[in-house]
Amino acid sequence: MFRTTVTQRTKTISPRLLHGVHHHPTPSMLIRRRPPTYSVLTSRSLSSTATRPIWLPFDRTSLPEDDPRRTEPFQDETDVVIVGGGPAGLAAAIRLKQLAQTRDEEIRVMVIEKAGEVGAHTLSGAVLEPRALNELLPDWRDRGAPLNTPVTSDAMRLMTPTMAIPLPHPPQMNNKGNYIVSLSSFVKWLGEQAEELGVEIYPGFAASEVLYDDQGNVCGVNLNDVGLDKQFEPKDTYERGMEVKAKVTLFAEGCHGSLTKSLVKKFDLRKDSGPQKYGIGLKEVWEVAPEKHKPGTVIHSVGWPVDMHTYGGSFIYHFEPERHLVAVGYVVGLDYSNPYLNPYRTFQQFKHHPAVKSLLEGGKCVSYGARAINEGGYQAIPKLVFPGGALIGCTAGFLNVPKIKGTHTAMKSGMLAAESAFDKIFGSGEENEGPILLDTYEESIKESWVYKELHEVRNCIPSFHTPLGLWGGMIYSGLETMFLKGREPWTFKHKKADWEYMKTAAESKPIEYPKPDGVISFDLLTNVSRTGTNHAENQPVHLRIRDKKVPVEKNLAIFDGPENRFCPAGVYEYVDDEEKPGEKRLQINSQNCIHCKTCDIKDPSQNIDWTVPEGGGGPQYVWT
Repeated sequence: MFRTTVTQRTKTISPRLLHGVHHHPTPSMLIRRRPPTYSVLTSRSLSSTATRPIWLPFDRTSLPEDDPRRTEPFQDETDVVIVGGGPAGLAAAIRLKQLAQTRDEEIRVMVIEKAGEVGAHTLSGAVLEPRALNELLPDWRDRGAPLNTPVTSDAMRLMTPTMAIPLPHPPQMNNKGNYIVSLSSFVKWLGEQAEELGVEIYPGFAASEVLYDDQGNVCGVNLNDVGLDKQFEPKDTYERGMEVKAKVTLFAEGCHGSLTKSLVKKFDLRKDSGPQKYGIGLKEVWEVAPEKHKPGTVIHSVGWPVDMHTYGGSFIYHFEPERHLVAVGYVVGLDYSNPYLNPYRTFQQFKHHPAVKSLLEGGKCVSYGARAINEGGYQAIPKLVFPGGALIGCTAGFLNVPKIKGTHTAMKSGMLAAESAFDKIFGSGEENEGPILLDTYEESIKESWVYKELHEVRNCIPSFHTPLGLWGGMIYSGLETMFLKGREPWTFKHKKADWEYMKTAAESKPIEYPKPDGVISFDLLTNVSRTGTNHAENQPVHLRIRDKKVPVEKNLAIFDGPENRFCPAGVYEYVDDEEKPGEKRLQINSQNCIHCKTCDIKDPSQNIDWTVPEGGGGPQYVWT
């Protein structure tokens, strides 16, 4: 029945522009559009809030009786629903089915993924540590896993404007036995393994709300309505979103998931943890000249172009020998203080360093993308469980920052949650009464190598936030990773959320960036066109402004409009207000949105809520 319903929604995503605080987008900010394509989606996807109804900004019961938005939703029931088809969600699904086979039980597992196809929204560096994969699918080589480039060499550098100074290689960053991969390709393969086991995967479906029972326990998710116009009025194609009810709901939304955001508020999941810390990772994939390609080479750096008080660093990975691909990227900590810092332009500037430019010259950029990443580590892990569900993967925040890896920890968390869920559903042999609480999942995490990894390096990131900045962080992190290894009796705290660090424009110095040359560096919209991003025309804007006065009266007046600098896709810009000559307005070009969530994290007024668009929208990443 679910798949039948899905195939009725087969219009694919044609290029489009969504408007925000004000309408009438400026032509300068529209991405170059691809011709519309048509295909049948086998499903739809995820993201939003529940304690504060953001996706639909009105009460359905206030509508007239005959309004189609009041129709009863179709309901489906499953044992476990997993929101998000990334490494954590798919690892959990696979593990559930493995346990069912081993114990001769029947279990229905559904994965809801907002991308039009599995892997299309996945982006990472990425060097994959196969530890969790070895545990989950020991025969992954025989199954054709796309781990084609083993790491052959490691290097760490300190960048100045003209030099790349070799640094001692921290043991945490040793990549012997690891593989350089396209994580989007790996996730696509992982989805195939899950489907072979009987997991039902529904790409192209957006979960917009958490479902709660009468006692306030999680009991599934609502998929968002489709066929609404930008004023939330039903079009001829309108369909009420489905309800997916489950005994256990696992949230695997990735970094800063919007449903997770609502769960943290409702269940006070951060009561005993510090604020999550984030970075924005920007990445390009290049085809380089064959003579410059060194398969398996891994190079990381810290330093230039950011200053000593801004956490930032780069990666360069040579992979896919037959195509001579190189992944080049830059990560900026979102706790930076200067509102004039532009992460995208910082990345473009980095590529003109002599050590990087010489590699890229004569090559071709074939892909671009960006996403927020968790950097809070051990101190920022929230309470993971609540009645009816749990947080897994990057939506909880298991990235090991000194290691620059999180896929292995995300997968392991999904596997542990799956084991807890299976035991709770089938352990007693009797039908469960009341909500399921996966308390054994939290206990398993604390007893696992995931917890040990993160605990050992817990003080590295906070050590960069001293008057010594980069130098203090490097010295302390070296001591931590080589000698202390987490045995010190103290734990540094994250003092405040990233958005709280931003200084006013009056306190800050504007940053001058070089213009892109169109060969090594590119203007923003040229790169956004490489993401394959599309969103349905005339649908509700998924970037919600809580107070429409705040952008101009606060963000522009006090911080000089940082939105048009921290967004890596050109979604936000301040333009002349046609209705108020001499004044500005915030223009939202949501057609460009690549779902990185940076705006929700870094907005100094915390006035933006990122929610899901209609399922299937967003980037169509390749080789990321």
